[in-house]
Amino acid sequence: MKKILVTGANGMLGQDLCPILEDNGYSVVRTDVDTMDITDLGNVSAVLSSESPDIVVHCAAYTNVDKAEEDLETARLINAKGTENLAKVCSSNGITLVYISTDYVFNGENDKPYLPTDKADPVNNYGLTKWEGEEAVRKFCEKYFIARTSWLYGIHGRNFVETMISLASKPELKVVDDQIGCPTWTVELANGIVKLLNTTSYGTYHVCGSGVTTWHGFAKEIFELAGLEVNLKPCVTDEFPRPAKRPHYSVMQNDGICRDWKEALNDYMELRKQEVVV
Repeated sequence: MKKILVTGANGMLGQDLCPILEDNGYSVVRTDVDTMDITDLGNVSAVLSSESPDIVVHCAAYTNVDKAEEDLETARLINAKGTENLAKVCSSNGITLVYISTDYVFNGENDKPYLPTDKADPVNNYGLTKWEGEEAVRKFCEKYFIARTSWLYGIHGRNFVETMISLASKPELKVVDDQIGCPTWTVELANGIVKLLNTTSYGTYHVCGSGVTTWHGFAKEIFELAGLEVNLKPCVTDEFPRPAKRPHYSVMQNDGICRDWKEALNDYMELRKQEVVV
């Protein structure tokens, strides 16, 4: 039985990923900031030496996109330096590293889905530091998978789906309709990671929902599945200025690794009903 160590195991992705890995026959070691400080190379080395995993799935990250604009130092420490530390220790111990990255490594100026080989050009600090993490993995690791995902939501964390449902009673709800991407359920990403682990073709992959939509289209589908009547209006990004610039088009070609985003959202909404009932 192969052993997998997961960083960020208490996060939205980690809480779905760990049981899915176990269901697929892996022994899972859960770590988070309280059990391994990824920004401390010595601590990373000690933990990985003690646990001796075959694989590390690196979910831990600084994910506050807007706050990263004013706190680049912390975002870089976690997303770039922390990832570099893991990459170095994994490399020296022959451990396979899976790094979760983002569609925000792209500038959003494409008119067709981004390929894993397309040039990165981040437009905000979050995307920049995640790209720097990618580069560290490529530089220091031989056995690695970089899994870029996008518009992530899951039952175990704050996310767009829950935000929309919490705002459903507003007299009018405006949602941007000029940012295009691929919503991804954490369970779909977790299953995609399992698929990557079953191949020996190391490299960079796009592990995101199939199909495309806008945030407005995403919200509309959420309300339809929830059976909610909402006065939903489309708007443009400029109506809601944010500290961090977002790419207008961050659709990624995923080669069928994940299902259509609407199918996945439907399953999520069904699961959510069960959770609410419980």
